[in-house]
Amino acid sequence: EPDPGHAGEGTGCTFSLPAMTHNMHAQWTHLSFAVLERCRIADEGLSVTVDEFNKFCGSLDHTSHVIQWGGAHVWKVAGKVISIGGWNDDDYLFVTFKTSEMSYELLKEQDGLRPAPYLASRGMKWIQRTSPATLDDEGLQDYIRESYRLVSLGLPKKTQRELGLNEFSETANA
Repeated sequence: EPDPGHAGEGTGCTFSLPAMTHNMHAQWTHLSFAVLERCRIADEGLSVTVDEFNKFCGSLDHTSHVIQWGGAHVWKVAGKVISIGGWNDDDYLFVTFKTSEMSYELLKEQDGLRPAPYLASRGMKWIQRTSPATLDDEGLQDYIRESYRLVSLGLPKKTQRELGLNEFSETANA
């Protein structure tokens, strides 16, 4: 099994590990190999369009769409932001999403990704994809789904029950 500290060597998709405890090693190993799976440079196709982004986010249960903050396409669940599409440089749609702490540490210095302006500067774990250099569109959809899950877990339990969200999580915690 390759050393996750050198994951991606020879593939053009390398990254280094942040300082971590021994207990985090197994989780990190799994996560680093998942990222390597996503490290296909997106020269093979076009980056997600605004319409594709909106269609995908609209397919998630109980989401709503607003245009705010200078024309950005903002997607929410129960009034809480899950993803933002906009502020691009005319080459790619910039897409912002919430992450776990571990994903944030993994993604924040990868090509085509950065800590989300404004949100990350306030200590929140949000990433902005500025190009598909490291994270292809399929991987982006996975992270948006995870952002949806993370945000929905922060909703009041009553709201989660009313919307039928996270039923598995509540059953597992009972």
